[in-house]
Amino acid sequence: MPLKPATRLDYGARIARSMALLARDPGRVTSLEELAAEAAFSPYHFHRIYRMMSGETPAETLVRLRLHQAASELIRGSAPVEKVARKAGYSGAASFTRAFRAAHGIPPAAYRARGGSGAVLRCSATPREDSSMHDVTIRELPPLRLAMIGHSGDYQRISAAFDRLEAWARARGLTGPETRFFGIYHDDPHSVAREALRSEAALTVPASAQGDDDVRIVDMPALRVAALRFQGPYAELECGYDALYRDWLPGSGEEPETLPAMEEYLNDCKALPPTEWLTDIMVPLKARVPA
Repeated sequence: MPLKPATRLDYGARIARSMALLARDPGRVTSLEELAAEAAFSPYHFHRIYRMMSGETPAETLVRLRLHQAASELIRGSAPVEKVARKAGYSGAASFTRAFRAAHGIPPAAYRARGGSGAVLRCSATPREDSSMHDVTIRELPPLRLAMIGHSGDYQRISAAFDRLEAWARARGLTGPETRFFGIYHDDPHSVAREALRSEAALTVPASAQGDDDVRIVDMPALRVAALRFQGPYAELECGYDALYRDWLPGSGEEPETLPAMEEYLNDCKALPPTEWLTDIMVPLKARVPA
């Protein structure tokens, strides 16, 4: 028998609390009993309800969070691999290396030495003659109705907001194959202190959707955007911003709109390894003035 709407809403809110507990400190060992108690479920039933509401098991959520944290540490920091491993919750470098290689295809030391494993892709089948320009496509983003949860602090920890938002949407039957996922980023992480960064996790919802609690509904107008496609871990997306703002925008003849940068996540990070994740990094542009 399907769950009643009120029950689904209640379950979604309770599972979101468990997801937030995992995200607070992925390196910490959190017991099944703690997670179940956070959601006020019996440990005997918690796993099944969690998987139903989140689309993955608690163990899969934890591995995803830990490896994302580790990839970010390897890219941005200089701590030894052993220290990165322990901070991410692994007992030592050997177990961490096995898990990291399984997800990224290369061991953590090689990942750091290469500066990551991702790559900028061409969005267009007809690149421009100027090779510095051909990775960026200018296109129209249609009007979208978005459900949003705000996130303050390190952009690399916004996954917790996405997990809460997806649990909220699943509980209301608002997700499906047509759902689109966006991140909205207000600040430059090189210029603003990490703890002061502002962002939102967002997903598309039907016209009838209504917000509540910390979820707000925003109707975003059609936008003209410059988009650059990146394949690889989310921890490496900053190099895509460099390609847009440093290499493309100054020579493009375009003017950025007074709106924040956005990312659209094009495939399922829960079902695919980080090396296959696809992201469009987008900068809103001002309308072209007719000559």
